[in-house]
Amino acid sequence: MKQISSTLVHRVLPPEQSNAAHHPTLIMLHGRGADEEDLLGLSQYFDSRLLILSVRAPYPFPYGGGYTWYDIGAVGAPELTMFKTSYEKLSAFVSDALAQYPVDTKQVYLLGFSMGTVMSYSMALTQPQLFRAVIANSGYVPEGTHLSFLWDQIGHLDFFIAHGTFDPVIPVQLGRRAKELLESAKARLSYKEYPMAHQISEESLHDMAAWLNAILNT
Repeated sequence: MKQISSTLVHRVLPPEQSNAAHHPTLIMLHGRGADEEDLLGLSQYFDSRLLILSVRAPYPFPYGGGYTWYDIGAVGAPELTMFKTSYEKLSAFVSDALAQYPVDTKQVYLLGFSMGTVMSYSMALTQPQLFRAVIANSGYVPEGTHLSFLWDQIGHLDFFIAHGTFDPVIPVQLGRRAKELLESAKARLSYKEYPMAHQISEESLHDMAAWLNAILNT
């Protein structure tokens, strides 16, 4: 599968088992200090019909390598200029990908970790018509930014939220805040807390994969 020219560097994993002309597609968004390779190891746990696009954040991370979507202000508050640029670049990437890859546009899924979850929420809550579901690991909804969330238009979206009760980076209270916001908007929601830190555990990975595979089969 030929890689498109895009605003953002990304990896492509074609579906292992699919004869369809267009494929359900999972877009992976990594956390701070990682890159487009970071979440690809999870692909073996997901349905083999998925086309997987794993995206690199636009800014080099100066401490230890990798990349970042934005600098951090207070906990739960992105640096606004970098965040706005990353949102615009990611939005352009999604538009390019949906137009140029063989994507089933009715089955586009987001999977984020940490900052990647923040970016996943940003996309799904401002352009909900583009997505079917979101897997949100250890992140938060970025309130107080330039974005205007379309809370009245997300009733068709499914969300899986996983957060560690011992998370020292993004406290579990921010995961609970996301749950509260989504429940108020009447989104379909599965929310789970795990006895873990800022990570994806074997248990949470098993749960999110089973959840997504169930949606794919409905």
